[in-house]
Order: sequence, then C-alpha cells, then structure tokens
Amino acid sequence: MTKHRILIAGGDTRQLYCAERLAREYDVRVLGFDREFFPEGSVLTDALPSEKGSFDCAVLPVPPLDDKGNIYTPCFRGEISAESVSELLAEEGCVFAGRADDRLRSAMQGRSICDYLLREELNLKNAVPTAEGAVQLALEELPVTLSGLDVLIVGLGRIGTALAEILKGFGARVTAAVRDTRGAAKSKLHGISSVPVKRIDGRYGLVFNTVPALILNRDILSRFRRDTLFIDLASKPGGIVPEAASELGLRVVWALGLPGKTAPVTAGEIIAETVSAVLAERGEAVE
Repeated sequence: MTKHRILIAGGDTRQLYCAERLAREYDVRVLGFDREFFPEGSVLTDALPSEKGSFDCAVLPVPPLDDKGNIYTPCFRGEISAESVSELLAEEGCVFAGRADDRLRSAMQGRSICDYLLREELNLKNAVPTAEGAVQLALEELPVTLSGLDVLIVGLGRIGTALAEILKGFGARVTAAVRDTRGAAKSKLHGISSVPVKRIDGRYGLVFNTVPALILNRDILSRFRRDTLFIDLASKPGGIVPEAASELGLRVVWALGLPGKTAPVTAGEIIAETVSAVLAERGEAVE
C-alpha cells in the first residue's frame, strides 16, 4: 500500500523532530524551515508548489498561527499563509494542530482539524519533560539549592504530580496547594504535604503553578517574600495575576512552550506518536 503523505508546516525545532519520527512510517515533507535548523544528518525534504492537493494531512505547530494569521514559523525567514498549506492538502486532507482556534478553522476552509494538545496520551507523555524543564529553569534562576527548600506546587494534575516526584528526589520540602479533600488525599498518596489554597502562606522559596486559572491573586501573592521565585507553567490566562505580581515586585518566570524549549527531540516525538495514533484510529495507518 502507498504510504500516506504528511506535511509538517511551521513551528520550532520540535516539529522537525516530529517530522523525523513520522518519516519512519510515512512519506513526509516539510515547509517553513530554514536549512540551518534541520537536525544533523537529516534527510527531510521541502514540499514543492507542484505538490498541491497531494498531502493526506498537515501537522501545524503550537500555536498554529502567528499574530498576522499566517502559519507560525519561528525557524523560517519568510511567511507561509494558512491558505497555501490548505491548498497542498488533498480534498479530504485533515489538519493537526496545537491550540486550534476559530482563526485556524476559518483559514482552513472547513477542513477536519484535530487539536493534538487535547489528546490524553500526549498530555501524559508531556508531563515528565515539562516538569524536568521547569526544574531546570528553577535551578538556573535560584541562588540556593533545591535540597531543603520549601516548594509549593499549585495544582496536582499530570504536571504537578511529575514535579512532586522530581522535586522529592532533589530533597525539596514539597507542598501542594489543593482545593478539596480529594486533592489532599492525592497529595498524601504522593508522599507530600498539602495546604488549602485559601490558607497558603509565604514560607516558600519556590512556587510552581500548573493551573490555568488566576488562583494566585494579590491577596495570596502579598504573603510571599520578595525573593520567592514563581514559575507559571499554565496556558493562558496562567495562574498568577500579572499586574499584582509586578506591583509587588515578585520574580515570575512565564514558562510557556515547555518542553519544546528544553527537550525538543522528546517533544517532537511525542507529537509524532500522537499523530500516528490518530491516523491509526481513523483507519489510515500504513499497512
């Protein structure tokens, strides 16, 4: 059976590693990358204008579009319109993207769109490299060791629990900010302390937020020392009220895009595995 053709269009280096991984199973072409960003020894080739209508699906980055509505291409000096990518797809071609929105749906003219960031297997696989990247940031920013440091994790979901395990390994004193008794029970299960969100105090030298809701408001932020480091891992709107943090003089690192920035190979392969799984579910796997 002929291999399905996949177009990787735009994004950072993780998308190139995604392309490398998918190329083991599919006929893959790329678009929107300058050659200097290609992995060493890469055999990837660019899509050609003459290949219009020949790709079964396109894989777009996170986010898929820039502020102008073009494909997000941080590794390319030119611009690529969403419409030009759509034209390269076959009539029934589908689009994979992270954080797909109405702008993308409009630009892709009603094509089937799969937001791979909504897939549970991707989020589970991403949790550990995201947590590792967050800890790496903390080590770079802190003037003290994690060993013996009081660390607060807001949100004990996939990333929060991965963080807890890594931080325990460093010897940190880890506490989870929780909303209810279920959260407290989950904290106990992972061998860490818990505190209700409303009762958070300011003894922590490091705070990780993983919840995309503005939980850390002015009242809570005012309880912390000015040398506390905050790392916000949540997607918009984040979990820290930015105006309050700025006015209080707190150090906040807005760490969006992990693990793409710290572990692009792993991040790209995770996207590729997710795309391959979706294609298999749709009966489009290579036989």
